[in-house]
Amino acid sequence: MARNVAESPLERSSTLVSLDQKLALAKRCSHEGVMAGAKAAVVATIATAIPTMASVRMVPWAKAHLNPTAQALIISTVAGMAYFIVADKTVLATARRNSFNSH
Repeated sequence: MARNVAESPLERSSTLVSLDQKLALAKRCSHEGVMAGAKAAVVATIATAIPTMASVRMVPWAKAHLNPTAQALIISTVAGMAYFIVADKTVLATARRNSFNSH
């Protein structure tokens, strides 16, 4: 039902405080996602680079077909996928946790 009475300044300020709290919570949530994603990307880069470089040196097919651009593409693709998957899962988990805490 629509209210015909104008909001009081107290109601308006409490709405702004609530909005500021939600914005701060969203920023913290996204920051946690970025940090977790970056950590996962670093681990994935190392975990992919070692076997890729080793296989290029030891496996004849890989030595013949995987030039440095292909090696970089393999490693960066895995790092990017790890970043986005972990960041997305972290943001969703944090948002879910915060939504349960607010009720």
